[in-house]
Amino acid sequence: MSEAEGSLRAALVAARKAQDRERTLVLSTAIAALENRRLELGRLLADGDVTEVLRKGIKQREDAAAQFRAGGRAELADREEAQIRVLGEFLPPSADPAEIRAAVRAAIAGGAVDLGKVMGRVLPAFKGRADGRLVNQIAREELEAG
Repeated sequence: MSEAEGSLRAALVAARKAQDRERTLVLSTAIAALENRRLELGRLLADGDVTEVLRKGIKQREDAAAQFRAGGRAELADREEAQIRVLGEFLPPSADPAEIRAAVRAAIAGGAVDLGKVMGRVLPAFKGRADGRLVNQIAREELEAG
């Protein structure tokens, strides 16, 4: 079991003991997603795999919150956002945008002339530490700047 998965399981036990229903629900859902991912891969999960599963859960909840807000259901959107905060506690620290920008500039200087090539070089270096949308936005800005 990876360190990240162990901390999730410990937090679930603590939430159950504290009878925190919402936190227990979020953490048990995340652990179930980890089990599904383990079965898909057919191996134990590394910390990077755990981070990937958590980011996917966060993205799903962000999309749901946006839809609830658009539909005038602020209470449901607030609930989704609370779940995002719980899952975010278990993510590694995010990469600094300046660090991403420097990597994008280095990729462009190294001959990557289109978005796909820049993303192909930069994204693996920030896997689990940066949202792909942020990397894409920075890459587009730097390519446009020339």
